[in-house]
Amino acid sequence: MWCSGEVGMAAVSVSVTVRVRWCTRKPPTPTPTRFSVNALFGDWGFGNRTRNSLQQQFTFTLADSKVISVSVVSSISDVASSEWDACALDATGPDNFNPFLSHAFLSTLEHSASAVRETGWIPHHIVAKANNNSNNNVVAVVPLYLKTHSYGEFVFDHSWANAYHSYGYNYYPKLQSCVPFTPVTGPRILLRNTSFKHQVFDIIVSAMKELALTSQLSSLHVTFPSENEWHKLTEKGFLPRIGMQYHWKNRNYKKLLLFYVGSFDDFLMDMKQSKRKNIRQERKKISAQNLIMKRLRGYEIKARHWDSFYSFYRNTTDNKWGTPHLTREFFHELGAKMGDNVLLVVAEEGDELVAGALNLIGGDTLFGRLWGCQPRSYYPSLHFEACYYQAIEAAIELNLKTVEAGAQGEHKIQRGYLPVTTYSCHYLIDEEFREAIQDFLIREAAQVKLVIKLLHDSGPFKEGIL
Repeated sequence: MWCSGEVGMAAVSVSVTVRVRWCTRKPPTPTPTRFSVNALFGDWGFGNRTRNSLQQQFTFTLADSKVISVSVVSSISDVASSEWDACALDATGPDNFNPFLSHAFLSTLEHSASAVRETGWIPHHIVAKANNNSNNNVVAVVPLYLKTHSYGEFVFDHSWANAYHSYGYNYYPKLQSCVPFTPVTGPRILLRNTSFKHQVFDIIVSAMKELALTSQLSSLHVTFPSENEWHKLTEKGFLPRIGMQYHWKNRNYKKLLLFYVGSFDDFLMDMKQSKRKNIRQERKKISAQNLIMKRLRGYEIKARHWDSFYSFYRNTTDNKWGTPHLTREFFHELGAKMGDNVLLVVAEEGDELVAGALNLIGGDTLFGRLWGCQPRSYYPSLHFEACYYQAIEAAIELNLKTVEAGAQGEHKIQRGYLPVTTYSCHYLIDEEFREAIQDFLIREAAQVKLVIKLLHDSGPFKEGIL
Protein backbone atom coordinates (compact mmCIF):
# COMPACT_ATOMS: atom_id res chain seq x y z
CA MET A 1 0.00 0.00 0.00
CA TRP A 2 1.37 3.40 -0.87
CA CYS A 3 0.37 7.02 -0.74
CA SER A 4 1.02 10.02 -2.95
CA GLY A 5 3.98 11.19 -0.92
CA GLU A 6 7.27 9.68 -1.97
CA VAL A 7 9.91 8.10 0.23
CA GLY A 8 12.93 5.96 -0.48
CA MET A 9 13.26 2.19 -0.78
CA ALA A 10 12.10 1.05 2.60
CA ALA A 11 13.92 -2.04 3.79
CA VAL A 12 17.23 -1.04 2.34
CA SER A 13 19.25 2.08 1.95
CA VAL A 14 20.64 1.85 -1.57
CA SER A 15 23.15 4.66 -1.66
CA VAL A 16 24.94 5.23 -4.94
CA THR A 17 26.25 8.58 -6.09
CA VAL A 18 26.04 9.83 -9.66
CA ARG A 19 29.46 11.16 -10.56
CA VAL A 20 29.73 13.28 -13.67
CA ARG A 21 33.22 12.76 -14.99
CA TRP A 22 34.10 15.59 -17.32
CA CYS A 23 35.18 19.21 -17.29
CA THR A 24 34.02 20.40 -20.69
CA ARG A 25 30.56 20.15 -22.11
CA LYS A 26 29.42 19.72 -25.66
CA PRO A 27 25.93 19.59 -27.14
CA PRO A 28 24.42 16.19 -27.95
CA THR A 29 24.99 14.88 -31.47
CA PRO A 30 21.79 14.46 -33.49
CA THR A 31 21.12 10.98 -34.84
CA PRO A 32 19.63 10.26 -38.27
CA THR A 33 15.97 9.30 -38.52
CA ARG A 34 13.99 7.32 -41.02
CA PHE A 35 10.81 9.26 -40.28
CA SER A 36 9.28 12.27 -41.89
CA VAL A 37 8.61 14.72 -39.07
CA ASN A 38 6.16 17.59 -38.96
CA ALA A 39 6.61 19.65 -35.79
CA LEU A 40 4.28 22.31 -34.46
CA PHE A 41 5.43 23.87 -31.22
CA GLY A 42 2.84 25.58 -29.05
CA ASP A 43 4.17 28.23 -26.61
CA TRP A 44 7.57 26.60 -26.61
CA GLY A 45 10.68 28.34 -25.41
CA PHE A 46 13.39 28.88 -22.86
CA GLY A 47 14.20 31.28 -20.06
CA ASN A 48 11.15 32.28 -18.01
CA ARG A 49 8.69 30.75 -20.45
CA THR A 50 7.13 27.38 -19.76
CA ARG A 51 7.36 24.56 -22.24
CA ASN A 52 3.76 23.60 -22.71
CA SER A 53 3.20 21.21 -25.58
CA LEU A 54 4.77 19.16 -28.31
CA GLN A 55 2.81 18.30 -31.41
CA GLN A 56 4.57 16.06 -33.84
CA GLN A 57 3.56 13.45 -36.39
CA PHE A 58 5.67 10.65 -37.75
CA THR A 59 4.89 8.43 -40.73
CA PHE A 60 6.43 5.13 -41.73
CA THR A 61 5.68 2.82 -44.65
CA LEU A 62 5.88 -0.94 -44.18
CA ALA A 63 6.92 -3.42 -46.86
CA ASP A 64 3.28 -4.13 -47.83
CA SER A 65 2.66 -0.39 -48.41
CA LYS A 66 0.77 -0.08 -45.14
CA VAL A 67 1.35 3.40 -43.69
CA ILE A 68 1.80 3.75 -39.92
CA SER A 69 1.22 7.24 -38.60
CA VAL A 70 2.26 8.14 -35.06
CA SER A 71 0.86 11.31 -33.51
CA VAL A 72 0.70 13.06 -30.15
CA VAL A 73 -2.62 13.94 -28.52
CA SER A 74 -3.00 16.42 -25.67
CA SER A 75 -5.76 14.53 -23.87
CA ILE A 76 -6.81 10.92 -23.60
CA SER A 77 -10.30 12.18 -24.46
CA ASP A 78 -8.99 12.59 -28.01
CA VAL A 79 -8.90 8.78 -28.24
CA ALA A 80 -12.12 6.78 -28.20
CA SER A 81 -12.34 4.67 -25.05
CA SER A 82 -13.14 1.57 -27.13
CA GLU A 83 -9.96 2.00 -29.19
CA TRP A 84 -7.73 2.71 -26.17
CA ASP A 85 -9.12 -0.21 -24.17
CA ALA A 86 -8.80 -2.59 -27.11
CA CYS A 87 -5.09 -1.78 -27.26
CA ALA A 88 -4.71 -2.18 -23.50
CA LEU A 89 -6.54 -5.50 -23.39
CA ASP A 90 -4.56 -6.94 -26.30
CA ALA A 91 -1.32 -5.80 -24.64
CA THR A 92 -2.04 -7.51 -21.33
CA GLY A 93 -4.31 -10.34 -22.41
CA PRO A 94 -7.83 -10.68 -20.94
CA ASP A 95 -6.67 -12.82 -18.01
CA ASN A 96 -4.20 -10.11 -16.93
CA PHE A 97 -6.45 -7.07 -17.28
CA ASN A 98 -4.74 -4.06 -15.73
CA PRO A 99 -7.28 -1.45 -14.57
CA PHE A 100 -4.66 1.32 -14.42
CA LEU A 101 -4.12 1.12 -18.17
CA SER A 102 -7.80 1.57 -18.91
CA HIS A 103 -9.24 4.67 -20.53
CA ALA A 104 -11.51 5.04 -17.49
CA PHE A 105 -8.66 5.31 -14.99
CA LEU A 106 -6.39 7.53 -17.08
CA SER A 107 -9.22 9.85 -18.12
CA THR A 108 -10.28 10.14 -14.48
CA LEU A 109 -6.80 11.46 -13.65
CA GLU A 110 -7.18 14.14 -16.31
CA HIS A 111 -10.84 15.06 -15.81
CA SER A 112 -10.38 15.44 -12.05
CA ALA A 113 -7.44 17.84 -12.55
CA SER A 114 -5.06 15.38 -10.87
CA ALA A 115 -2.67 14.76 -13.79
CA VAL A 116 -2.86 17.90 -15.91
CA ARG A 117 -0.73 20.82 -17.04
CA GLU A 118 -1.28 22.74 -13.80
CA THR A 119 0.13 19.87 -11.72
CA GLY A 120 3.16 19.31 -13.95
CA TRP A 121 1.70 16.37 -15.89
CA ILE A 122 1.09 17.52 -19.46
CA PRO A 123 -0.55 14.69 -21.44
CA HIS A 124 1.28 13.79 -24.65
CA HIS A 125 -0.20 10.39 -25.36
CA ILE A 126 1.04 8.52 -28.42
CA VAL A 127 -1.47 7.14 -30.92
CA ALA A 128 -0.40 4.93 -33.83
CA LYS A 129 -2.76 4.29 -36.73
CA ALA A 130 -2.46 1.93 -39.67
CA ASN A 131 -3.75 3.30 -42.97
CA ASN A 132 -4.40 0.58 -45.52
CA ASN A 133 -7.06 0.39 -48.21
CA SER A 134 -8.79 3.54 -46.90
CA ASN A 135 -8.98 2.15 -43.35
CA ASN A 136 -7.45 4.14 -40.52
CA ASN A 137 -7.35 1.95 -37.41
CA VAL A 138 -5.68 2.58 -34.05
CA VAL A 139 -3.05 -0.13 -33.62
CA ALA A 140 -1.21 1.17 -30.54
CA VAL A 141 -1.36 3.80 -27.80
CA VAL A 142 1.10 4.94 -25.15
CA PRO A 143 0.34 6.85 -21.93
CA LEU A 144 2.93 9.63 -22.13
CA TYR A 145 3.44 12.89 -20.25
CA LEU A 146 5.67 15.93 -20.51
CA LYS A 147 6.87 16.35 -16.92
CA THR A 148 8.16 19.50 -15.24
CA HIS A 149 9.23 17.65 -12.06
CA SER A 150 9.91 14.10 -10.84
CA TYR A 151 7.13 13.65 -8.29
CA GLY A 152 4.48 10.94 -8.43
CA GLU A 153 6.72 8.50 -10.30
CA PHE A 154 8.19 6.23 -7.56
CA VAL A 155 11.42 5.87 -9.55
CA PHE A 156 13.78 8.45 -8.19
CA ASP A 157 15.91 10.57 -10.51
CA HIS A 158 16.32 13.75 -8.46
CA SER A 159 20.08 13.25 -8.29
CA TRP A 160 20.18 13.13 -12.08
CA ALA A 161 18.31 16.43 -12.26
CA ASN A 162 20.72 17.94 -9.74
CA ALA A 163 23.70 16.81 -11.83
CA TYR A 164 22.23 18.47 -14.91
CA HIS A 165 21.54 21.64 -12.95
CA SER A 166 25.07 21.80 -11.56
CA TYR A 167 26.39 22.00 -15.10
CA GLY A 168 23.91 24.67 -16.15
CA TYR A 169 21.68 22.36 -18.18
CA ASN A 170 17.95 21.76 -17.91
CA TYR A 171 16.73 18.31 -16.91
CA TYR A 172 13.09 19.39 -17.07
CA PRO A 173 10.88 19.07 -18.93
CA LYS A 174 11.28 15.39 -19.69
CA LEU A 175 9.05 12.77 -21.31
CA GLN A 176 7.61 10.10 -19.03
CA SER A 177 5.65 7.01 -20.06
CA CYS A 178 3.84 5.77 -16.98
CA VAL A 179 0.58 5.74 -15.04
CA PRO A 180 0.70 8.86 -12.82
CA PHE A 181 1.03 8.27 -9.07
CA THR A 182 0.80 4.51 -9.66
CA PRO A 183 3.81 2.19 -9.26
CA VAL A 184 2.10 -0.78 -10.92
CA THR A 185 3.89 -2.93 -13.46
CA GLY A 186 2.33 -3.30 -16.89
CA PRO A 187 3.05 -2.75 -20.58
CA ARG A 188 3.48 0.86 -21.61
CA ILE A 189 3.38 0.49 -25.39
CA LEU A 190 -0.12 -0.91 -25.75
CA LEU A 191 -0.28 -2.85 -29.01
CA ARG A 192 -3.22 -4.37 -30.84
CA ASN A 193 -2.68 -8.02 -31.67
CA THR A 194 -1.87 -7.54 -35.36
CA SER A 195 0.51 -9.44 -37.61
CA PHE A 196 2.77 -6.36 -37.71
CA LYS A 197 2.70 -5.41 -34.01
CA HIS A 198 6.46 -5.93 -33.60
CA GLN A 199 7.09 -3.41 -36.38
CA VAL A 200 4.68 -0.98 -34.73
CA PHE A 201 6.57 -1.37 -31.45
CA ASP A 202 9.84 -0.46 -33.17
CA ILE A 203 8.22 2.51 -34.89
CA ILE A 204 6.76 3.90 -31.67
CA VAL A 205 10.06 3.59 -29.80
CA SER A 206 11.88 5.41 -32.59
CA ALA A 207 9.18 8.08 -32.71
CA MET A 208 9.37 8.74 -28.95
CA LYS A 209 13.16 8.99 -29.10
CA GLU A 210 12.92 11.36 -32.06
CA LEU A 211 10.33 13.42 -30.21
CA ALA A 212 12.68 13.86 -27.26
CA LEU A 213 15.61 14.71 -29.52
CA THR A 214 13.97 17.19 -31.87
CA SER A 215 12.16 18.88 -28.98
CA GLN A 216 15.50 19.43 -27.18
CA LEU A 217 14.44 17.49 -24.09
CA SER A 218 16.93 15.91 -21.74
CA SER A 219 15.42 12.46 -21.56
CA LEU A 220 12.66 9.93 -22.07
CA HIS A 221 11.67 7.55 -19.26
CA VAL A 222 9.51 4.42 -19.21
CA THR A 223 8.67 3.41 -15.66
CA PHE A 224 7.20 0.11 -14.39
CA PRO A 225 7.04 -1.57 -17.82
CA SER A 226 6.65 -5.34 -18.08
CA GLU A 227 9.85 -7.36 -17.87
CA ASN A 228 9.56 -8.31 -21.53
CA GLU A 229 9.14 -4.70 -22.58
CA TRP A 230 12.08 -3.74 -20.33
CA HIS A 231 14.35 -6.18 -22.21
CA LYS A 232 13.18 -4.95 -25.60
CA LEU A 233 13.71 -1.29 -24.70
CA THR A 234 17.17 -2.07 -23.32
CA GLU A 235 18.04 -3.59 -26.69
CA LYS A 236 16.99 -0.29 -28.27
CA GLY A 237 19.41 1.84 -26.29
CA PHE A 238 17.49 2.58 -23.08
CA LEU A 239 19.38 2.31 -19.81
CA PRO A 240 17.86 -0.48 -17.69
CA ARG A 241 17.07 0.05 -14.03
CA ILE A 242 15.56 -2.24 -11.41
CA GLY A 243 13.74 -1.60 -8.15
CA MET A 244 11.83 -3.57 -5.55
CA GLN A 245 8.26 -3.97 -4.33
CA TYR A 246 6.40 -6.36 -2.01
CA HIS A 247 3.76 -8.76 -3.37
CA TRP A 248 1.68 -11.57 -1.87
CA LYS A 249 1.27 -14.78 -3.88
CA ASN A 250 -1.73 -17.07 -3.70
CA ARG A 251 -0.29 -20.56 -3.27
CA ASN A 252 -3.49 -22.30 -4.27
CA TYR A 253 -5.46 -21.12 -1.23
CA LYS A 254 -9.11 -21.69 -2.03
CA LYS A 255 -12.32 -20.11 -0.85
CA LEU A 256 -14.40 -22.61 1.10
CA LEU A 257 -18.03 -23.16 0.14
CA LEU A 258 -19.50 -21.28 3.09
CA PHE A 259 -16.61 -19.41 4.68
CA TYR A 260 -13.24 -18.12 3.50
CA VAL A 261 -11.70 -17.64 6.94
CA GLY A 262 -10.33 -21.15 6.86
CA SER A 263 -8.37 -20.43 3.66
CA PHE A 264 -6.68 -17.48 5.35
CA ASP A 265 -5.70 -19.94 8.09
CA ASP A 266 -4.21 -22.17 5.39
CA PHE A 267 -2.03 -19.23 4.38
CA LEU A 268 -1.01 -18.73 8.01
CA MET A 269 -0.05 -22.38 8.34
CA ASP A 270 2.55 -21.85 5.61
CA MET A 271 4.30 -19.23 7.76
CA LYS A 272 6.84 -19.64 10.51
CA GLN A 273 5.27 -20.03 13.94
CA SER A 274 6.39 -16.62 15.24
CA LYS A 275 5.01 -14.79 12.19
CA ARG A 276 1.74 -16.71 12.34
CA LYS A 277 1.31 -15.87 16.02
CA ASN A 278 2.00 -12.18 15.40
CA ILE A 279 -0.61 -11.94 12.64
CA ARG A 280 -3.28 -13.61 14.77
CA GLN A 281 -2.55 -11.24 17.64
CA GLU A 282 -2.78 -8.22 15.33
CA ARG A 283 -6.12 -9.35 13.94
CA LYS A 284 -7.57 -9.88 17.41
CA LYS A 285 -6.89 -6.22 18.20
CA ILE A 286 -9.46 -5.13 15.62
CA SER A 287 -12.46 -6.69 17.34
CA ALA A 288 -11.06 -5.69 20.74
CA GLN A 289 -11.34 -2.05 19.60
CA ASN A 290 -14.96 -2.58 18.50
CA LEU A 291 -14.04 -2.07 14.87
CA ILE A 292 -16.01 -3.69 12.06
CA MET A 293 -14.25 -4.32 8.74
CA LYS A 294 -16.23 -4.24 5.49
CA ARG A 295 -15.27 -4.75 1.86
CA LEU A 296 -17.38 -2.67 -0.52
CA ARG A 297 -17.60 -2.91 -4.31
CA GLY A 298 -19.40 -1.06 -7.06
CA TYR A 299 -22.84 0.23 -6.08
CA GLU A 300 -22.11 -0.52 -2.41
CA ILE A 301 -19.71 2.44 -2.35
CA LYS A 302 -21.72 5.63 -1.81
CA ALA A 303 -20.77 9.30 -2.10
CA ARG A 304 -20.35 9.51 1.68
CA HIS A 305 -17.75 6.75 1.52
CA TRP A 306 -15.71 8.67 -1.05
CA ASP A 307 -15.98 11.91 0.91
CA SER A 308 -14.75 10.14 4.04
CA PHE A 309 -11.99 8.38 2.16
CA TYR A 310 -10.78 11.65 0.68
CA SER A 311 -10.39 13.04 4.20
CA PHE A 312 -8.48 9.88 5.18
CA TYR A 313 -6.25 10.29 2.12
CA ARG A 314 -5.53 13.92 2.96
CA ASN A 315 -4.69 12.94 6.54
CA THR A 316 -2.13 10.45 5.21
CA THR A 317 -0.49 12.90 2.83
CA ASP A 318 -0.44 15.69 5.42
CA ASN A 319 1.15 13.49 8.09
CA LYS A 320 3.80 12.14 5.74
CA TRP A 321 4.64 15.54 4.25
CA GLY A 322 3.42 14.33 0.91
CA THR A 323 1.55 16.21 -1.76
CA PRO A 324 -2.17 15.44 -2.20
CA HIS A 325 -1.93 14.81 -5.92
CA LEU A 326 -5.44 13.37 -6.20
CA THR A 327 -8.50 15.57 -5.92
CA ARG A 328 -11.81 14.80 -4.21
CA GLU A 329 -13.37 14.59 -7.68
CA PHE A 330 -10.93 11.85 -8.64
CA PHE A 331 -12.37 9.40 -6.12
CA HIS A 332 -16.00 10.11 -7.00
CA GLU A 333 -15.33 9.75 -10.73
CA LEU A 334 -13.23 6.62 -10.18
CA GLY A 335 -16.12 4.93 -8.39
CA ALA A 336 -18.60 5.98 -11.06
CA LYS A 337 -16.46 4.83 -13.98
CA MET A 338 -14.85 1.65 -12.71
CA GLY A 339 -17.69 0.01 -10.80
CA ASP A 340 -16.92 -3.48 -9.52
CA ASN A 341 -13.22 -3.08 -10.35
CA VAL A 342 -13.03 -0.90 -7.23
CA LEU A 343 -12.73 -2.55 -3.82
CA LEU A 344 -12.91 -0.19 -0.85
CA VAL A 345 -12.05 -1.67 2.54
CA VAL A 346 -13.55 0.39 5.36
CA ALA A 347 -13.35 0.25 9.15
CA GLU A 348 -16.38 1.32 11.14
CA GLU A 349 -16.64 2.21 14.80
CA GLY A 350 -20.34 2.22 15.54
CA ASP A 351 -21.93 4.19 12.70
CA GLU A 352 -18.78 6.15 11.92
CA LEU A 353 -16.22 5.44 9.20
CA VAL A 354 -12.76 5.73 10.74
CA ALA A 355 -10.39 4.34 8.07
CA GLY A 356 -10.23 2.93 4.58
CA ALA A 357 -8.01 1.25 2.01
CA LEU A 358 -8.56 1.62 -1.73
CA ASN A 359 -7.88 -1.33 -4.04
CA LEU A 360 -8.46 -2.00 -7.73
CA ILE A 361 -9.24 -5.47 -9.05
CA GLY A 362 -7.45 -6.70 -12.16
CA GLY A 363 -7.69 -9.90 -14.15
CA ASP A 364 -5.56 -11.94 -11.74
CA THR A 365 -4.30 -9.34 -9.27
CA LEU A 366 -5.60 -7.18 -6.46
CA PHE A 367 -3.80 -3.84 -6.46
CA GLY A 368 -3.46 -2.01 -3.14
CA ARG A 369 -3.63 1.70 -3.89
CA LEU A 370 -4.14 4.11 -0.99
CA TRP A 371 -4.78 4.08 2.74
CA GLY A 372 -5.91 6.62 5.31
CA CYS A 373 -7.62 7.02 8.65
CA GLN A 374 -9.52 9.62 10.62
CA PRO A 375 -7.39 12.62 11.68
CA ARG A 376 -6.05 12.56 15.23
CA SER A 377 -7.02 8.92 15.68
CA TYR A 378 -4.89 5.86 16.27
CA TYR A 379 -6.09 2.26 16.14
CA PRO A 380 -3.33 -0.31 16.77
CA SER A 381 -2.86 -2.78 13.89
CA LEU A 382 -5.68 -1.25 11.82
CA HIS A 383 -3.32 -0.32 8.99
CA PHE A 384 -2.12 -3.94 8.71
CA GLU A 385 -5.69 -5.28 8.81
CA ALA A 386 -7.14 -2.87 6.26
CA CYS A 387 -4.26 -2.91 3.81
CA TYR A 388 -2.78 -6.41 4.01
CA TYR A 389 -5.00 -8.99 5.70
CA GLN A 390 -8.26 -7.82 4.13
CA ALA A 391 -6.51 -7.75 0.75
CA ILE A 392 -5.31 -11.33 1.19
CA GLU A 393 -8.79 -12.50 2.17
CA ALA A 394 -10.30 -10.70 -0.83
CA ALA A 395 -7.74 -12.21 -3.22
CA ILE A 396 -8.50 -15.71 -1.95
CA GLU A 397 -12.24 -15.09 -2.18
CA LEU A 398 -11.92 -13.76 -5.75
CA ASN A 399 -9.41 -16.48 -6.73
CA LEU A 400 -6.72 -13.93 -7.64
CA LYS A 401 -3.09 -14.92 -7.95
CA THR A 402 -1.40 -11.86 -6.50
CA VAL A 403 -1.79 -8.89 -4.18
CA GLU A 404 0.47 -6.00 -5.15
CA ALA A 405 0.96 -3.94 -2.02
CA GLY A 406 3.02 -1.35 -3.84
CA ALA A 407 6.20 0.51 -3.02
CA GLN A 408 7.94 0.84 0.34
CA GLY A 409 7.70 -1.03 3.60
CA GLU A 410 9.85 -3.87 4.94
CA HIS A 411 7.08 -4.41 7.52
CA LYS A 412 5.14 -6.15 4.74
CA ILE A 413 7.57 -9.08 4.70
CA GLN A 414 6.57 -10.55 8.06
CA ARG A 415 2.95 -10.34 6.88
CA GLY A 416 3.52 -12.56 3.86
CA TYR A 417 4.48 -10.03 1.19
CA LEU A 418 7.84 -10.81 -0.41
CA PRO A 419 10.15 -8.60 -2.50
CA VAL A 420 9.90 -8.75 -6.28
CA THR A 421 11.86 -6.94 -8.97
CA THR A 422 10.39 -3.93 -10.75
CA TYR A 423 11.72 -2.28 -13.88
CA SER A 424 12.26 1.04 -15.58
CA CYS A 425 14.09 2.27 -18.70
CA HIS A 426 15.76 5.61 -19.35
CA TYR A 427 16.88 7.21 -22.58
CA LEU A 428 19.15 10.21 -22.11
CA ILE A 429 20.08 12.38 -25.07
CA ASP A 430 23.44 13.66 -23.80
CA GLU A 431 26.05 10.91 -24.18
CA GLU A 432 28.28 12.03 -21.30
CA PHE A 433 25.44 12.21 -18.80
CA ARG A 434 24.27 8.89 -20.15
CA GLU A 435 27.63 7.26 -19.40
CA ALA A 436 27.68 8.58 -15.84
CA ILE A 437 24.13 7.43 -15.13
CA GLN A 438 24.77 4.04 -16.71
CA ASP A 439 27.64 3.52 -14.28
CA PHE A 440 25.36 4.48 -11.40
CA LEU A 441 22.65 2.05 -12.52
CA ILE A 442 25.06 -0.88 -12.78
CA ARG A 443 26.19 -0.37 -9.18
CA GLU A 444 22.66 0.24 -7.94
CA ALA A 445 21.34 -2.93 -9.61
CA ALA A 446 23.98 -5.06 -7.90
CA GLN A 447 22.84 -3.76 -4.51
CA VAL A 448 19.13 -4.22 -5.24
CA LYS A 449 19.66 -7.83 -6.38
CA LEU A 450 21.63 -8.59 -3.24
CA VAL A 451 18.96 -7.11 -0.99
CA ILE A 452 16.17 -9.06 -2.71
CA LYS A 453 18.11 -12.31 -2.21
CA LEU A 454 18.80 -11.58 1.45
CA LEU A 455 15.16 -10.75 2.15
CA HIS A 456 13.96 -13.92 0.43
CA ASP A 457 16.46 -16.03 2.31
CA SER A 458 15.22 -14.67 5.64
CA GLY A 459 11.54 -14.66 4.66
CA PRO A 460 8.50 -15.41 6.86
CA PHE A 461 7.56 -18.76 5.35
CA LYS A 462 8.47 -22.26 6.45
CA GLU A 463 11.35 -23.95 4.72
CA GLY A 464 10.25 -25.59 1.49
CA ILE A 465 7.08 -23.48 1.05
CA LEU A 466 8.48 -21.25 -1.69
